[in-house]
Amino acid sequence: MKILMILENNFPPDVRVEKEIKSLITAGHEITLACSSPKSENCIMNWHNAKIIKKKMPDFIYKSSVICLRFPFYFNYWRRFLESIFNKYEFNAIHLHDLPLAKVAKELSVKHKIPFVLDLHENWADYMDIAAHTNTFLGKILVSSWQWHNYEIRMSNKADKIITVVEEMKDRIVCLGIDPKKIYILPNTVCLEDQQLLVHTKSSTKFTLFYGGGINIHRGLQIVLKAINYIKKDIPELVFQIAGEGSHKKVLQDYVDINELNGQVKFLGWKKYDEMMKILLESDIAIIPHLRSVQTDNSSPNKLYLYAYQKKPILASDCISIKRILADLDCGLTYSSQNYVELGENIIKLYNDHESCERMGQAGYEAVVREYNWEISSKVLVELYKELEGYE
Repeated sequence: MKILMILENNFPPDVRVEKEIKSLITAGHEITLACSSPKSENCIMNWHNAKIIKKKMPDFIYKSSVICLRFPFYFNYWRRFLESIFNKYEFNAIHLHDLPLAKVAKELSVKHKIPFVLDLHENWADYMDIAAHTNTFLGKILVSSWQWHNYEIRMSNKADKIITVVEEMKDRIVCLGIDPKKIYILPNTVCLEDQQLLVHTKSSTKFTLFYGGGINIHRGLQIVLKAINYIKKDIPELVFQIAGEGSHKKVLQDYVDINELNGQVKFLGWKKYDEMMKILLESDIAIIPHLRSVQTDNSSPNKLYLYAYQKKPILASDCISIKRILADLDCGLTYSSQNYVELGENIIKLYNDHESCERMGQAGYEAVVREYNWEISSKVLVELYKELEGYE
């Protein structure tokens, strides 16, 4: 099939989209990806035998995306961009990454009589409930939570196929009244072909925690800092390495300064993948401290499977899906979200039990190699498109 993918961002990089493209091309499909953002350049490029059509987006249009359900500027921009692509190429399916452009994608699928696949990386409507920019005074006026939830239901009903990242996310969508037969689960597992199990002898005597990713209030890093402050006398050699950037970083830095934690907490900034992996390998524990919400209760972070593959025991908050996956992999401990005392006690427990850390690290690695990898997960994606080949 000739598949048009739509991504509201620059590309590359996007780990999930990259894996999906490679899997579909290996299965014999032709992929064209249309992407646009202020960081994009106007060009057409080849990426692993996929055609990538990139367009630079004006800042005004980009900022209007959050209010696209009230004002059509963003939708109209994408309609023009995508129609210009359809004027040059033919497609047998539309594959949209995430919810916002579902209305435009469905219009094109009806007009060109081709199926529409809605690939939900996030619980977008629930994300809009907690996002910082929608909880400002102006954001609350312009962005309607009810409108986004209603939009999700309408568009999910209209999609021919829906992809989710985890079982809990599928269950949530089914509870909205969506036909479960058209929903497929494609987890954010690691591609073993792209991974390398890195053998590394730790050079530091410090007991090190690692976090890699965005820094906003919903990532829960403030709870980790409170836990470190609570146990700093119990583990004097404790260090917390944070690789990432985000809007909440200054607040965290102020907390570190006030509580004299500069010796325990290191802000490393954004790191390239290879640099991040070196930091991870120097660590004893990897941490996923997301605050619990409807969004995070139905999530499947890439980093979970990456940490497990690299034999790191994982400490995570008790977000429903993450807690279940950790139990399935038998590779970590969870604590009650926002309970820094319980988190601190779990850190002490792992610090005093090297044998359990080794066992969980090995168990996570073996589970990823055995079952929780992209080579197995992607069979769902390939099967979905086999079913669409007979679409009329």
